[in-house]
Amino acid sequence: MFLKLKDIPAKEILPGFHGKFIHSEKFTTTFWEIEAGAELPEHHHFHEQTSQVVEGELEFTLEGETQILKPGDFVVIPSNAIHSGKALTFCKVIDVFCPVREEYK
Repeated sequence: MFLKLKDIPAKEILPGFHGKFIHSEKFTTTFWEIEAGAELPEHHHFHEQTSQVVEGELEFTLEGETQILKPGDFVVIPSNAIHSGKALTFCKVIDVFCPVREEYK
């Protein structure tokens, strides 16, 4: 399957979090545009996740440790790990979830 990101409609999942979702049989890739100041509340899920900052600065807390992520930085989030975040600037972030995030379909 071939896709063009520009052709995928964005969905606002949380205030300020606009995502474009691609689902395969085993994982979901999400391309986020996040408004400056938008906050991801503390949460956890059974999915494993990686997040890569492509643009901007994202304050991210994983299991009580906070770092400022910048373009080229990744965070690997194990299943059920508690995490949260805040966009310090406008951000573009790529998330990969395994297994598929059914609620994002």
